[in-house]
Amino acid sequence: MATEEVNKSSSLLQYHEMIFAAIAALNDKNGSNKSAILKYIESKYRDLPAGHSALLLHHLNKMKNNGELVMVKNNYMRANLSSPPKRGRGRPPKPKVPLPPGYIPPPPRPRGRPPKPRDPNAVASPKVSSGKPRGRPPKMIGSAGSAKATTTTGTPRPRGRPPKRTLSGSRSTSPELASYKVMVMFKVSRVQSNPFDDQKPGTSGLRKKVKVFIKPHYLHNFVQSTFNALSPLKVKGATLVVSGDGRYFSKDAIQIIIKMAAANGVRRVWVGQNGLLSTPAVSAVIRERIGADGSKATGAFILTASHNPGGPNEDFGIKYNMENGGPAPEALTDKIYENTKSIKEYFIAEDLPNVDISAIGVTSFAGPEGQFDTEVFDSASDYVKLMKSIFDFESIRKLFASPKFSFCYDALHGVGGAYAKRIFVEELGANESSLLNCTPKEDFGGGHPDPNLTYAKELVARMGLGKTNPAQEPPEFGAAADGDADRNMVLGKRFFVTPSDSVAIIAANAVRSIPYFSSGLKGVARSMPTSAALDVVAKHLNLKFFEVPTGWKFFGNLMDAGLCSVCGEESFGTGSDHIREKDGIWAVLAWLSILAYKNKDNLKEGKLVSVEDIVTEHWATYGRHYYTRYDYENVDAGAAKELMAHLIKLQASLPDVNKIIKGIRSDVSNVVQADEFEYKDPVDGSISKHQGIRYLFQDGSRLVFRLSGTGSEGATIRLYIEQYENDASKTGRDSQEALAPLVEVALKLSKMQEFTGRSAPTVIT
Repeated sequence: MATEEVNKSSSLLQYHEMIFAAIAALNDKNGSNKSAILKYIESKYRDLPAGHSALLLHHLNKMKNNGELVMVKNNYMRANLSSPPKRGRGRPPKPKVPLPPGYIPPPPRPRGRPPKPRDPNAVASPKVSSGKPRGRPPKMIGSAGSAKATTTTGTPRPRGRPPKRTLSGSRSTSPELASYKVMVMFKVSRVQSNPFDDQKPGTSGLRKKVKVFIKPHYLHNFVQSTFNALSPLKVKGATLVVSGDGRYFSKDAIQIIIKMAAANGVRRVWVGQNGLLSTPAVSAVIRERIGADGSKATGAFILTASHNPGGPNEDFGIKYNMENGGPAPEALTDKIYENTKSIKEYFIAEDLPNVDISAIGVTSFAGPEGQFDTEVFDSASDYVKLMKSIFDFESIRKLFASPKFSFCYDALHGVGGAYAKRIFVEELGANESSLLNCTPKEDFGGGHPDPNLTYAKELVARMGLGKTNPAQEPPEFGAAADGDADRNMVLGKRFFVTPSDSVAIIAANAVRSIPYFSSGLKGVARSMPTSAALDVVAKHLNLKFFEVPTGWKFFGNLMDAGLCSVCGEESFGTGSDHIREKDGIWAVLAWLSILAYKNKDNLKEGKLVSVEDIVTEHWATYGRHYYTRYDYENVDAGAAKELMAHLIKLQASLPDVNKIIKGIRSDVSNVVQADEFEYKDPVDGSISKHQGIRYLFQDGSRLVFRLSGTGSEGATIRLYIEQYENDASKTGRDSQEALAPLVEVALKLSKMQEFTGRSAPTVIT
């Protein structure tokens, strides 16, 4: 592919032009203050970036320092370019006296002291040398006797004074940042490319095998297509976050995106130390973090394939999050996909040196459009501070201090490990031995970082839910996270909490247990496949309730409109309006808060209220939704589509459907409604179609069939089976036993084995 250098100039109206236009329009002879300039710009221009006020102040100061503006009594006005130049620093040189005509100046005096006069009668004697060279001897390297011995392979200390250290502008108590000014002028290259036909983002971005992403131009095309889909104000002069769960290929991808961001006119890139930021932490950084110069992030590239495995032969993923901290809406992902189908070139600063993402600090470069910075910052500080503002850490600390309480957390070698020690050990006082697999690894230790009963084997065994009894008494509370720490699994001693029950129980107890919600909940929401347990809580507590398609972006719209406080998905995702992503550690802290509240009076005496006690009490109050999910992974895509088409065709005649069902199980209720779920967003009016096939039964039971968009190849069919029971005497049955009739109906009605060739699911949850 041909590569061509180009110095790009933006057609976008830059900040200095907007400021000049505002000052000219306001036309005040005494100049205009920042507030007046801000109001004028906001009234005239659309799509201003998040943190616009801080950015405006930054550019006003920059223009003042550059001499483009002058400031008089807090008012800005354009500099008068015709005025004489300012006097330079220091004393002016003395005027030279004119020399008389014909004057010949003497020769210059030689440097140094003049030699002593010699005695002409002295006898010359030969010079005797001691053999010792003149001057200070050189320092010994690697000598055993030297004060500072260094190895010959060590990096020598550079000449001159080390760079000054400056504090981060983060609102968190982050460590100091070293600011490095690198005098490198990079060039922008235009690289020709051809489209790929498989870059349609799913519900959580683009996910493929690593071997696909490392193809020449593959990642570059998707990143450039994203830049092209964004409004210019969210690219030119913007601040972007680039980090992820640390899976294989992440470090290479970060360097590529940094170079492409520089070439596309981005002003600065923020990177979590070692490239690590959980997906919820990225959302928090976008929403909460303020740079030293007042900058705020307008978006982020998150490098993750979530709960999918990692490694050279496994999965990689990338998605874009918006200025509200949430995933890109469908309108933008559709635009990105259209761009990928027609892209012919991308921009990259190929000569930009790789940034050391292991060292906290700021590195600055110079390019055709001005300065470009990359800032590496502490991955956990902003997120930890946010959690401490939501939960009562002191009450949880008392729970951890009780000898009757025990705890276990499994990060499955995902990025959650970077936060577990900081929060559970350093802040809450847990034993470090209570942490499992909390060292992030590129291949997740060879495991599958999906927090469920199948893949979190070590935690499941320790909690007494394995096939054999554990050697020690199981802990009172256990939890696990996925690769990017946005999902969670909650366990009690020998007890599993379904994700659908988990979000319902958090909502039912939030106001009393979590300070953030002390003034009440605005509303609650769940994804369509999630059980209706949350619906019943909403009805009892008179809360607004919403049922949305799978995908966290749908919750984000409701939260931005102030309609939703707590939400969740059956796929182990739970969260609230503190950010715009699901948040695994938040869910664990929410459960710990409920346990701390329920046990506040019996930490010293009496029996602890357990996880199982809380769940069974909830069932007694609200009824129980027996629920399970069958996953058929890596199914032939054509076969999966045929199965879904078969189910849609059946919906044309409900009497025929009920006749088939009665022939399978006579003890199963009749279907009263069957459809393909469609959602109209109450905030923006957008419509999402084909979101899952539903069969709704007369007794409140449900069957849902859906193709998942989170796999990297093939198709994943998900079958959701639910039965409601409000008779307290019948809420203690085994889930698989209670659901057996519906499971049989679902498999035979869908002809699952006939279409897929599978006699059993890959995973049962």
